[in-house]
Amino acid sequence: MLELEKRSPLAFPIALNDGRMLETVGDAADYLSKLHSDQRERPHWKMVIMMFNNAMREPRYLRTATVNLRSALVYDRLVDDTGL
Repeated sequence: MLELEKRSPLAFPIALNDGRMLETVGDAADYLSKLHSDQRERPHWKMVIMMFNNAMREPRYLRTATVNLRSALVYDRLVDDTGL
């Protein structure tokens, strides 16, 4: 993969508690764009945003960005782990 696009798949899909799935870079970008400013200032979300910015410049970081996204969602108890 030379360049990430909105339709580029994440390293793995992430199921949210509300039934939504984050499966593409576009899904993740949409989710991050809807965070409130106080959420964006929390360290775990700052890391996610930074890693997705890095992945957009260097696609090999997409797996790390996806792991960080899932970790932040788990930290805030927003991930659906019932299927694990």
